[in-house]
Amino acid sequence: MEVRKVGVVGCGLMGSGIAQVAAMAGFPTAVSEVSEELLKKGLSSIEKSLAKFVEKGQLTTEQRSQTLWRLKPTTGLDNFADCDLVIEAVTENLELKRKIFTELDGIVKPEAIFASNTSSLSITEMMTATRRAPRFLGLHFFNPVPLMKLVEVIQTVVTDPAVVKIGLDYARKVGKTPILTKDRAGFIVNRLLVPYLLDSIRALEEGVGSIEDIDNGMKLGCNHPMGPLTLNDFVGIDTTYYIAEILFNEYREKRFAPPPLMKRMVTAGMYGRKSGKGFYDYSDPAKPKPNNLLER
Repeated sequence: MEVRKVGVVGCGLMGSGIAQVAAMAGFPTAVSEVSEELLKKGLSSIEKSLAKFVEKGQLTTEQRSQTLWRLKPTTGLDNFADCDLVIEAVTENLELKRKIFTELDGIVKPEAIFASNTSSLSITEMMTATRRAPRFLGLHFFNPVPLMKLVEVIQTVVTDPAVVKIGLDYARKVGKTPILTKDRAGFIVNRLLVPYLLDSIRALEEGVGSIEDIDNGMKLGCNHPMGPLTLNDFVGIDTTYYIAEILFNEYREKRFAPPPLMKRMVTAGMYGRKSGKGFYDYSDPAKPKPNNLLER
């Protein structure tokens, strides 16, 4: 089967990016949201992103117009009926995802492929909400989708090898580099990244170094683009905490257990950049200042 039309469920931060790259690659793309307001917000994000590509000379005005023309916004799922590939990109809530896939299963043609953009949840548990287990896989894009080159293609124990190949080929067609992995919590990237982020918090808790010294150590010593505590703030401390809980529940290994400081920060609403406070204070976003988290 060839992918000719794509559907994207969700037009938020990730969904809008996934829909954008599909349309940029030439695929007619249906994209849905639960309300007109959220749909307009997502489409506005796509328009701004495309405008930046035009400003940088990476896209012509004609290509921008064609990309927007290929997008078919909707607040329902009926427009997904003739899609060849449907990618779910809603909130990281397993029951919500299962409910959506059950509904889609009764609408979308039987030969179509379903995929989830989840970063941490079980593809197998979502798959069992449908009658197309062999045609179900994970396609985990990274934020910001139009710029990040990686896609994790996740196969379950029953995913048809031909469907895996279609997933890998699709990732390449939208300009990404795919890597293949199995349906285990965290897949490849988060399984390796999350323990690193958690260890940076433990190092701070244990007095190994200050926030700035830990970040500078990894930036200047390992040539990372940003330090781990800054990265925690960028990803969202609550998001990393949530993923860490899933990983710990799966593997029961200490390296996946969220540190006490992290739990208290999440409880206090210190999520990082999005809340204005995390390991750094973003009152002046151009000049973040480290917070005094341990000495009160």
